[in-house]
Amino acid sequence: MKLSAIFFLPILSFNVFSQVFGTAPEIKAEKWINSDKNLTIESLRGKVVLIEFWTFGCYNCKNTIPYINEWYEKYKSSGLEIIGIHCPEFDHEREFENVKEAVSKLGIKYPVAIDNSFKNWHAYDVHAWPSIFVISKKGEIRHFKRGEGGYKKTELVITELLSETP
Repeated sequence: MKLSAIFFLPILSFNVFSQVFGTAPEIKAEKWINSDKNLTIESLRGKVVLIEFWTFGCYNCKNTIPYINEWYEKYKSSGLEIIGIHCPEFDHEREFENVKEAVSKLGIKYPVAIDNSFKNWHAYDVHAWPSIFVISKKGEIRHFKRGEGGYKKTELVITELLSETP
């Protein structure tokens, strides 16, 4: 059988991260570390926001923090804000001074919200540490990752969302 014509499919340009998982719930913090003001999703409109739910005693959380620290340094000046939301697993992780010490030891420079009451955990429907949400400049959840790994994809989502117009 001889093909007498060659068909070309048009190349479509589309954003592979265009899925929207809903509007990001507001952040409700009991206290803040590395921030002198109460940060809200509304006040961060126009920025890409990465939220990580973590606790300092979690081995897997400790493995994600170097990547998150790197992204904060690399993309902060381009419009990325990172917020760690600390939700304790054990009683000693509820102590504010213990969290402050862990933040310092882990080299975390981005804001950390204390959520001992798990209000944010429930609002975001989190089920495990660590959990990462990436939020668009419009306040929409555009990426979710539970557990370790997937760092290249998460960074790709960050850079894609930073390039979008609000």
